[in-house]
Amino acid sequence: MSAASGLRVVLAEDSVLLREGLIGLLARFGHRVVAAVPDAEGLREAVETHGPDVVVTDVRMPPGFKDEGLRAAVELRRRHPGLPILVLSQYVETRYATDLIDAGDGTSLGYLLKDRIGQVEEFVDAMNRVVAGGTVVDPEVVRQMLRRRRSPLEALTAREREVLALVAEGRSNAAIAARLVVTDASVAKHIRNILYKLDLPQSDDDHRRVLAVLTFLRA
Repeated sequence: MSAASGLRVVLAEDSVLLREGLIGLLARFGHRVVAAVPDAEGLREAVETHGPDVVVTDVRMPPGFKDEGLRAAVELRRRHPGLPILVLSQYVETRYATDLIDAGDGTSLGYLLKDRIGQVEEFVDAMNRVVAGGTVVDPEVVRQMLRRRRSPLEALTAREREVLALVAEGRSNAAIAARLVVTDASVAKHIRNILYKLDLPQSDDDHRRVLAVLTFLRA
């Protein structure tokens, strides 16, 4: 997948230092922050005013420092279906991740831990994948969700759960094959088995992958 370029970004982050750092980081990759706001209300207004290509937002913001950013993101997705949103969080909060994924059809959404920002290329690549229609979930969030998994995932083998976790991270078949040191054909077979065992409706393969990720995140 080629990297997106020249994206117009609305950024919501209450920390001045992190906000300014993200503005500079995104500029290095050719993107432009059209609005940088410190709270959820400012986020809503900025999206309506600028119609950005992507929203990058914190979860906890003023005034309550609870889930204001997440609730604003969910509201914006309902108001603007398909709006790419990348949520950042200091902690692993699986309920927030599930709420976000449930906002719409699960595409063009991401949930990353703030530590991931330190890995600059990985952060920008995640944003690009979200803009391209992907679903990107931080590996640590995926691991914590795996530890609390319930049916229907119990029908999957350990290897199939491992493959599905990597799909949830937004990895391609080739990337999964390289990570697990197996062939592309082996990964494709595992994914076919996963889709069959989860009894997903017939549709194009990309959409079924998204449905599989949603099943995984909701389990």
